[in-house]
Amino acid sequence: MSENASAEEPAPPTVLSDPEHGVPDVITSERQLIECATAIASGSGPVALDAERASGYRYGQRAYLVQVRREDAGTWLIDPIALPDLSPLDRAIGSAEWLLHAATQDLACLAEVGLRPRQLFDTELAARLLGLPRVGLAAVVEHYLGLSLAKEHSAVDWSTRPLPEPWLRYAALDVEVLAEVRNLMGVDLAVQGKSDWAREEFDALLTWQPNVKEEPWRRTSGMHKIRKPRVLATVRELWYARDQIAQERDVSPGRVAPDAALVAIAMEPPRSIADLPRSPRSIPRYGRQWLAAVERARALADEDLPAASVKGDGPPPQRSWADRNPLAAARLTATRERLTVFAEERSIPVENVCAPDPLRRVVWTPPAEHSAAGFDAALAGHGVRGWQRAIVAPMLEAAFTEHPG
Repeated sequence: MSENASAEEPAPPTVLSDPEHGVPDVITSERQLIECATAIASGSGPVALDAERASGYRYGQRAYLVQVRREDAGTWLIDPIALPDLSPLDRAIGSAEWLLHAATQDLACLAEVGLRPRQLFDTELAARLLGLPRVGLAAVVEHYLGLSLAKEHSAVDWSTRPLPEPWLRYAALDVEVLAEVRNLMGVDLAVQGKSDWAREEFDALLTWQPNVKEEPWRRTSGMHKIRKPRVLATVRELWYARDQIAQERDVSPGRVAPDAALVAIAMEPPRSIADLPRSPRSIPRYGRQWLAAVERARALADEDLPAASVKGDGPPPQRSWADRNPLAAARLTATRERLTVFAEERSIPVENVCAPDPLRRVVWTPPAEHSAAGFDAALAGHGVRGWQRAIVAPMLEAAFTEHPG
């Protein structure tokens, strides 16, 4: 490479390595929490928040550290294990706008400690609407501020006490520049004509709830190997036994026993602890629980065994549409072609214009009236936002006009 070519290469981003005012101490007392709440209440502008969990280490998705920052109030790090009720901070924030990155990752665990937004701005979702090629926090910060944000501590065990200073520095930096990024993103959303889209998406997050699976055991890795109902029942009993052990020990279920071990036990049901796999060590350690689970499955009546698969309430797999309903397949293809063009012209992922599931449902079971108004109502019934319906409903009307029947 020539010297001229080297000179034209963009300079590497500046590393953001230290919070502006240093790494704050972790708040663990009610007195400190009130001090924090008072400072946040007297601050100005939106409030940046983040939470660190111990996914893969502890049971559930509770927060083990909460970070909050506001202009003129500074950054505060709070231990929600020592202080499980952060309602004083919630009252201090009041109706101020929350700034979050990937809000659905943190809203549930923040609600558990009494923190609930009245309005919010999600920088990850904004990045998707703006068509950024990468939407992780580090990538977004680099895009807007030319700063490199280290993420080497993102997967550590945040239930560790005391938390190491490098981890706390990392946590404080996660909220350090969110307000600045939010302002720049707000300008871009306005320039691209997407401010109203973003506001509707953010407002929808205020009532977001995590999806709870009715039969979570069916997500066990390796289930595709199993067809016999009795073996399925054994996996189910083992899954719930593992979940109970994990909850009692407050560890991630995967640390009690991997999915592969549960499937192996179910496929060759043991009669004694000696028959169990010897690895990992947790298998013989909880031998009695595994054997009890196997016996529960063995004792079930045939009519109480789980079905090999659960029939969904939606349309059949799309791969079968051409044979089962060629007209619906043609209508879906025509709609998706229009959606793709629209998304590419506006630099937005097509799934953010309309998620695949509601679109398939409406095309497979269309409303009686094949008009934009009819499709608007049908999409609304599946939770599609107003701005999305205004775009997609006319496309559906056009597709059904092209392919009548």
